[in-house]
Amino acid sequence: MKKQLLAGAAALAMTNGWAAAEQITVFGPWLGPDQENVEAVLAAFAEQSGHDVRYTGSDSFEQQIVVDAEAGSAPNIGVFPQPGLAADMASRGFLTPLRDGTGDWIVDNYAAGQSWVDLGTYADQGGADQLYGFFYKVDVKSLVWYSPENFEDAGYEIPQSMEELKALTDQIVADGETPWCIGLGSGGATGWPATDWVEDFMLRTQPTDVYDGWVSNEIPFTDERITGAMEEFGYFARNDAYVAGGAGAVASTDFRDSPKGMFDSPPQCYMHRQASFIPAFFPEGTVVGEDADFFYFPAYAEKDLGSPVLGAGTLWAITNENQAAHDLIAFLQTPEAHEIWMERQGFLTPHKGVDTSKFSDPTLKKMNDILLGATTFRFDASDLMPGAVGQGSFWTGMVDYTGGKSAADVASEIQDSWDAAK
Repeated sequence: MKKQLLAGAAALAMTNGWAAAEQITVFGPWLGPDQENVEAVLAAFAEQSGHDVRYTGSDSFEQQIVVDAEAGSAPNIGVFPQPGLAADMASRGFLTPLRDGTGDWIVDNYAAGQSWVDLGTYADQGGADQLYGFFYKVDVKSLVWYSPENFEDAGYEIPQSMEELKALTDQIVADGETPWCIGLGSGGATGWPATDWVEDFMLRTQPTDVYDGWVSNEIPFTDERITGAMEEFGYFARNDAYVAGGAGAVASTDFRDSPKGMFDSPPQCYMHRQASFIPAFFPEGTVVGEDADFFYFPAYAEKDLGSPVLGAGTLWAITNENQAAHDLIAFLQTPEAHEIWMERQGFLTPHKGVDTSKFSDPTLKKMNDILLGATTFRFDASDLMPGAVGQGSFWTGMVDYTGGKSAADVASEIQDSWDAAK
């Protein structure tokens, strides 16, 4: 009976154009519910292809994948939360380029497709650029959270541009209220929420090639285009009238506590810029879509830079080549591979061909609409910088800037730390 089942699976694989059945191992960062979700996707691939698919998750993926690759025992597919690690492994010869045509498919089928190709393209051992990474499962950071009831009571409209957002900020002050709740506190990671603000403003004030040059440090932190983005954050965070508790409270307020003022009566603030995860820290019983909602952190109408989106995501790369690994990358290009996880929880996709009515949660669908409306997408810059900078001096520097130090002085100190890390 077992031989008959295997023969049937192999026949199904041939019918669908898959290679003869092979074992394929997938190693990624997901445990718990997300592991169940990815295994549901991989089970569908296994059923269609006949391949024997085995997933392993680990909360120390970044360390283990390097150890396995150096030992010659890498999985067939690695799921990378950090493009920088994938780029480093590609330069060492540990990744296999994706098949010809994959980049063209991404450009044609992903919103802001060229952005996703660029994010998955790295130099090989010889220095030639190759497409190694296929992004699947994305997170969005360019969001502003608010209370619909508060907006309705005050007669405020959702701003459609950064100019309108700044005008709304001033209107709230004129009405005797406080527009923003901002908190940078996060224990040893204090300051990171401010880096997201700066990254979003980089995408709203400069072309993407400037953002990319900043991430690689070809454009130093001291460049006026970078300090200008820092000062855009300061426009909001360093104005006592704009921030709950005044500017002096921004650095000391824990980011997890900072949005709660929106739900006080009367409200302590009206808006909070934060990524898609923040509802986990709203007061117990808060219903997203009713008690709280969000809108896209808008771009400047006058700058004509499109609708950029800042976020993160996981890229799938071939770390030990076999035909089944290429087949899995091909399966991830199908709407079905995305819709399976969409119907579950915690999944966003730039795939333009999916049926968005299949999202299990209207909130996720609304976030995904923002992603599908993106003209460019860029990965969280601090996650792509050297650790001493992206998870060090950039964080602490933004705390210093919020406290009153000049953007030029802060940028100089951050750049010194980057130079020291080279």
